[in-house]
Amino acid sequence: MKHTIVMTGASRGIGRVAAEHILRRSPDTHLLVVARGSGAQLTAELGAGGHTVSHVQADLGSLAGVRSAAGEIHDRLERGDLPPLRGFVGNAGMQYTNALTEGPDGFEATFAVNVLANHLFVRLLQDRFTAPARIVITASDTHFGDFKHNMGMVPGPAWKSPDVLARTGAFPKPDTTAAGRTAYSTSKLATIYLVHEYARRLPAGIDAVAYNPGFVPGTGLTRNAGPVSRFAMRRIMPVLTLTPFATSRNAAGRYLADVVLGTTQAPTGSYVDRSRADRSSQESYDPLREGQLWEAAERFTAAYAGRAEPSSDEVPSGSPR
Repeated sequence: MKHTIVMTGASRGIGRVAAEHILRRSPDTHLLVVARGSGAQLTAELGAGGHTVSHVQADLGSLAGVRSAAGEIHDRLERGDLPPLRGFVGNAGMQYTNALTEGPDGFEATFAVNVLANHLFVRLLQDRFTAPARIVITASDTHFGDFKHNMGMVPGPAWKSPDVLARTGAFPKPDTTAAGRTAYSTSKLATIYLVHEYARRLPAGIDAVAYNPGFVPGTGLTRNAGPVSRFAMRRIMPVLTLTPFATSRNAAGRYLADVVLGTTQAPTGSYVDRSRADRSSQESYDPLREGQLWEAAERFTAAYAGRAEPSSDEVPSGSPR
């Protein structure tokens, strides 16, 4: 049966590989890619061979842009111009060389793209999902914050109140690369917290899963880094894919497609480490933080979602299912 999967971050890296796998392995999929710029070339390339692909334009750093894109998708679904919505893949991610980059809405840019954009998409499309459906958000094993998971290349998360994390300067020496990477790992911890909340709050039959591709050299994640870091990621780090310490782009993309298509078995609220469901960090299971982040994300995006800001007594807490 024809169905729609909405995907961000499909233009390069593991997202591009995953998109190609999804279309090849699930011919009934209408893949709707959210792309910065026109997206026409990406649509044509992915649609080669008769695959059904369309696009909407959005700058994920702008909540107004996310609202516009999600609104267009919602309207197309409501009119029947798209087949039923069965999936959302929040794969786009950003890492900056500092913790001082501010987006157009006044939020720190890493938090805006990696956390708030996904949340706003999920909330605006929530009533259009047709069960069984799956929401997959790309996380990162940097949220563990230990040498085993990132070889000391990325500082671990430094959790604070979401009201602090959402603004620039949340971490010590905010003008440094270390602060930018801390913002990244912390945003990925936030992603897992929200997946746990989606598992609690979304209707039965709409599953939410966090996917960790592992360390994947050669993607566009470091495109805002300095020339030395970019060179290392493109030319030196890919050698690590021959070891257990890294995942190749092709393997990570295939694993992501497995999660999206349900080939990888993972109940709602799961953390999938490459090819299997596994435990995320001990810190990532914290119902109090999860509820606080949900409340803050609802508040930050309320004006763009057309709803009143929530009061604190509207936010229940509990454990992931």
